[in-house]
Amino acid sequence: MPRLFAGLELPPEVTDALARLKQPLPGARWIDPADFHITLRFFGDVEGRTATDLIEHLAAIDRPIFEVLVKGLGIFGSKEPTSIWAGVDASDHLINLQAATERAARLSGLKAETRNFRPHITLARLRKPRDEALARFLNHHGGFAAEPFFPARFVLYSAKPHVGGGPYVVDQVFPLQGGDWDDDDLAEWAEDA
Repeated sequence: MPRLFAGLELPPEVTDALARLKQPLPGARWIDPADFHITLRFFGDVEGRTATDLIEHLAAIDRPIFEVLVKGLGIFGSKEPTSIWAGVDASDHLINLQAATERAARLSGLKAETRNFRPHITLARLRKPRDEALARFLNHHGGFAAEPFFPARFVLYSAKPHVGGGPYVVDQVFPLQGGDWDDDDLAEWAEDA
């Protein structure tokens, strides 16, 4: 039974910039840069007719390309940190795309997501990190910012069943409107936006 989630891939220049943040940090298990992504909606272990319905509903999503900004670093878990993440600007376009993936899940018979959407890229999992080392890392790198990018598509990923974590595999691709534009078209569009 595949564990599925919808997400946005990162371009190589953003992945490379994030990968350069990796350093020895007690208690940190760094994510392989090949598995960096922005999760739109985690679906869980899905199979059979539900998976087929989900793919059909995701394919019906009709949203335009948009600019994605990756900036800032933070942690999840206030009393006991569990992960380091890079922030992603919660633009209206990103929120609308995420809401569309949530609708696709509900139309496919999956339960509603109970957590609020907080766009991010997980960089490392933490287990009993040293607070002072983690604070130094965040203080030094907290102002991180990558070049904006325009995703041409969102994808359906699969992960190891019942385990989570990578490596992740792209199972389906869903183009965004204008996703076939070339770089000159995107530059002109960004100037007009």
